[in-house]
Amino acid sequence: MRSWPNTYLPAIDGLKLPALNLKTSRGNSNFEELSDIRMYVCGITPYDATHLGHAATYLTFDLISRYLQAQGKHLSFVENITDIDDPLLERAIREKMDWRELAADQVDLYRSDMTALRILPPKDFVAVTDVMPLVENAITRLQENGYTYQIDGDIYFDISTFLSDLPTSREKALEIFAERGGDPLRIGKRDALDPLLWMANKEGEPGWESAHGFGRPGWHIECSVIALRYLIGPEVLTSKFRASGSSLITIQGGGSDLIFPHHFMSAAQAKALTGTPFAQSFIHAGMVGLDGEKMSKSKGNLVFVSKLLLSGVDPMIIRFALMQSRYSDDRMWSDDVLATASTRVARIRQALARELVQPVEPHLEAIARHLSNDLDTPEALKVLDLWAEETLATYEGVNESGLMARTVDALLGLAL
Repeated sequence: MRSWPNTYLPAIDGLKLPALNLKTSRGNSNFEELSDIRMYVCGITPYDATHLGHAATYLTFDLISRYLQAQGKHLSFVENITDIDDPLLERAIREKMDWRELAADQVDLYRSDMTALRILPPKDFVAVTDVMPLVENAITRLQENGYTYQIDGDIYFDISTFLSDLPTSREKALEIFAERGGDPLRIGKRDALDPLLWMANKEGEPGWESAHGFGRPGWHIECSVIALRYLIGPEVLTSKFRASGSSLITIQGGGSDLIFPHHFMSAAQAKALTGTPFAQSFIHAGMVGLDGEKMSKSKGNLVFVSKLLLSGVDPMIIRFALMQSRYSDDRMWSDDVLATASTRVARIRQALARELVQPVEPHLEAIARHLSNDLDTPEALKVLDLWAEETLATYEGVNESGLMARTVDALLGLAL
C-alpha cells in the first residue's frame, strides 16, 4: 500500500544526544548499543477519520523515530492498516457503501492528516488484505507447531503456554478480552482467552480462499505476520528461520488500549511461530479524552484532525498542543488546550523571526536532555518558551535562529 510523502529531516550535527530512555509496558528500552532498530506500530482500522487519539499515538512514535535517526541509527519502521475488520464492515453496511471503497477513502484521509502533522512515514505501509497468503502460511506453521484447534470451521490459537505473561489479572483479562473483540464465552474453547486465527465465512461478509477454508483472519495474527515479514524477511515464516538475537524486533508500539489483548496475543503468536520473543520493547501512548470525558465512537465525542484542519487550525499548533502532555499519560483535549498552544507557538515564531536571538546551544542541549528522558515534551517545550521570552526581552544576541528552527524541526517535528 502507498505510504504518505516523506518529510524533510534537517541534520543537527554538533548536538550531543543522550541515550534515549523510554517507559516500557514490557521489556527494556536500552537501544544505545544498537545501530539497527526495527519498529512496528499498529495502524488504524479505516472505518472513520483520524481522531486526536490516533494523532497522539503516531506522534509518539514519530518523536522516537526522529530521535533515533538524529542519533545516526538505522531505523526500519513498518505500520499496518487493518482494512478488513468488523467495525469497517458494520459502518459500510450502515452507509450502504462497498467496504473496500470506505476503507480506501479513510486511508486517503489518514495519509493527508499524517502529512499535515509532519509524521514521518513508515518504510512499509501494509494493508492486511495484501498479505492473506502470508497469514495462511503462518496459520499452517502454527498448526504444525501444535498451537491450533478448530471449532465449527473457526481456527483458534492455544494461548495456554503464554498465560504466565498476562499483563493483568485473569479476571481483568477476561473482561477486556470480551470488550475488545474476543469471545470468552464460546462453548468448546480450550481456554476462554484463546483468540481466533481464522474465521469461517459468514453469509454476506467478504472472505478469502485458503487451506483453512473460505474466511478471513483474526486480528492478532495479521500484525504478527506483517511485522515479521516486513521487518525480518520472508524466511521468518519458514522452518529454516533461525533468530539472530534475543528478540525478533526492537519496538512494538501503539496506544495503551492495545496492551491487552492485541499486543499480548500478537507477541505470543510470533513466538509460537519462531521460538523467539517478539519485541525487546513494548511502548504505548496514553489515551486522549475530551473535556473531562473518555473520547470514543460510542459517545460521539471524537475530535477529528481533518475537521480541525478544515476549520483553519494550523497543524503545527495541533502537534504542539498534543506535546504539551507526556506521551504515556492519559490526557484531556479542550479548546483551552488548543488556545494555549496557539499562544505559545505565536511567541516562539515571533522569536524565530528575529535576526538576533539569545544563544541557542544551552537551550538545545536542554531540549535533547528532556526528550531523552522518556520523551518529556512538556519540559522540552518549556525550554522553547524560555528561549523565546529571553529573545523577545532584548534586541541583542547572535544570529542563530536558523539553528534553533532546524533542531526543533528535526527533533520535535515543528516547522515554525
